[in-house]
Amino acid sequence: MSGANGIKILVVDDHFIVRIGLVALINTEPGLKVVGEADDGRQAIALFEKLKPDLVLMDSRMPGKSGHEATREIRRLTTGARVLMLSAFDGDEDIHTALEAGAHGYVLKSATGQELIPAIHAVASGKRWIPREVASRLKSRNGYEQLTAREVEVLKELALGLANKEIAERLGISEYTAKDHLKNILAKLRVADRTQAVTSALQRGIIHL
Repeated sequence: MSGANGIKILVVDDHFIVRIGLVALINTEPGLKVVGEADDGRQAIALFEKLKPDLVLMDSRMPGKSGHEATREIRRLTTGARVLMLSAFDGDEDIHTALEAGAHGYVLKSATGQELIPAIHAVASGKRWIPREVASRLKSRNGYEQLTAREVEVLKELALGLANKEIAERLGISEYTAKDHLKNILAKLRVADRTQAVTSALQRGIIHL
């Protein structure tokens, strides 16, 4: 996919220091060239349409439109678009969501430059890039029964510290139904209480604060 001037890359990250570090790293590598920078999902989509990069290096969590949402939109605009997700989060649900959105690889921000550069080359050339530790996290997801959309909504309210009655009122359901959802959540997450449920959901990336 790369042109005569090498692989053109759009770097997307809402943290300025991280972004300029990525740009500096990439631009020192022969055959790679950063053609644009974005600090949120909406700007990423706009610059993708304008610059037509060979690859988007996308931060997963950003204010406003997330990296996952921006990836879905970019893939809708151009089905052949190549996206490499870069994330500080290694929860199995975070990884699953990124790949489901259309990312072709997932690299943790703890990775070194020696690990990131090969990932960029691989994804830009049409391959997938799932490091061993990421694949292991993703595999662990298969051991859990998946939560329903309503159960995730209840979890988000739990994370706010609300009681069953308050959750029921906010979601327009009965207190009995709220309790029933909580029972199912505890069973599916394999935890004993509400606090453990919220902790597990945050660690896995099912919900975010």
